[in-house]
Amino acid sequence: MTVYILSRLTIHDRAEYDKYENKFEEVFANFNGKLLSVDEEPLVLAGEWEATRSVLMEFPSKEDAFTWMQSDAYQRISKHRNAGSTLSSILVKSTATD
Repeated sequence: MTVYILSRLTIHDRAEYDKYENKFEEVFANFNGKLLSVDEEPLVLAGEWEATRSVLMEFPSKEDAFTWMQSDAYQRISKHRNAGSTLSSILVKSTATD
């Protein structure tokens, strides 16, 4: 079943976050994910949105998403994301029947 990861980030140290961003695509390309959106100026439709960046990714399955997230390659770069930003992230299932 297709799943999506939606992340909201507040970047507080751009130099540290850039270390993560500069390696992200190289690491991400080795997994079954698809980067659907990266936006630093989302249009807020309801409520409040304090984050400075939103990211939307698609994976064929929850297992694929976790394989990427737990990989050694991703863990090595995610330390820069953690040092340079505050993150909230969720995984949601697609409504499409695969």
